Amino acid sequence: MIITKSKSKLVTIIIHVLIWAVLGMLFFFQPLTLNIAIPYQLWVKNGITFILLVVAFYLNSFVLVPKLLLKNQNGIYLLAAVSVVAVIAIFSSYVDDWLNLHQLMDAAFHKGVPQKHRPHGHHWDPFILASLIGTSALVMGISTSITTIQKWQHDKQVHQEMEQDRVTSELSFLKAQINPHFFFNTLNNIYALTLVNANTSRKAIHQLSRMMRYVLYDTQNATTRLSQEIAFIKDYISLMQLRLTDVVKIEFDSPTALREMAIAPMLFLPFIENAFKHGVSATQQSHINIVVEQKNNVVELIVVNSIIKEQSNNLEEGSGIGLNNTRRRLDLLYPGKYTLLIDDNTSENIYSIHLTLDLS
Repeated sequence: MIITKSKSKLVTIIIHVLIWAVLGMLFFFQPLTLNIAIPYQLWVKNGITFILLVVAFYLNSFVLVPKLLLKNQNGIYLLAAVSVVAVIAIFSSYVDDWLNLHQLMDAAFHKGVPQKHRPHGHHWDPFILASLIGTSALVMGISTSITTIQKWQHDKQVHQEMEQDRVTSELSFLKAQINPHFFFNTLNNIYALTLVNANTSRKAIHQLSRMMRYVLYDTQNATTRLSQEIAFIKDYISLMQLRLTDVVKIEFDSPTALREMAIAPMLFLPFIENAFKHGVSATQQSHINIVVEQKNNVVELIVVNSIIKEQSNNLEEGSGIGLNNTRRRLDLLYPGKYTLLIDDNTSENIYSIHLTLDLS
């Protein structure tokens, strides 16, 4: 973000330098094309006018546009802008008189022409007045355009930063909910194991500690490696299997030649948790099939599980915060880059999810 702001300031400085370079050429080089002997008073006049235009530019940029135009006081702003142009024109005419520039320029234009044959009036007056008014209006217009564009860009950037902060806070909140939810369910399973087999429960605690290290330390960043996420799923499945009987069939399949990619951590876990919560029974035949596939930059997760009657009441509510939060995380992290299909086929007692995620 600091780099972006520095680039923006550099671009602004370059634009201002270019503007004044062009105007400087207009004021200090254009008179050289007149093919006359230029009196030094003209350079004094042009220097004063140039300073007036600089003052008008930044007066408009820092005062008139922010205080009037951007606060919808368009009429007052237009009147103020016209007044600035008028003040420059009037002050310039006084400078002309002070420097006696009218006569000096007329003399330069009609050098060699007897005084009695010179045209009445000042050849210089209408040219300089029209040029000055046009240049002043141009400077005010450029100042207004640059200031309004910069204000629009600033407001857009602030909005994006606020939106990013909001998304980051919401994602942190969602992940903070998922982690305790996972540990709560897993500890309940280990507690059940302690009543049956102490050795198995010790193995489960050791396995859980490895998983906790991943959750507490390896998922602090926005993304983790796909291989780590799959390894975490394998550990979770292995831990859940410790308390299951032979009536439950668990199948897990993942790519043998996995191409490493970055993925949001613990994105798959709620779907698998949901399968174990509603798809296994200690007495009934049940099954869970979990497949992770990778095709170029697309990763797919397919989870199919049986529905146990006594556990099937309102699967969406029964899944707790897991599935709801995961949907929200997908919306925030991968907008327009994922599809999630959920099929609750109660007639065949099958519940399936199919997540397709584009990680490009």
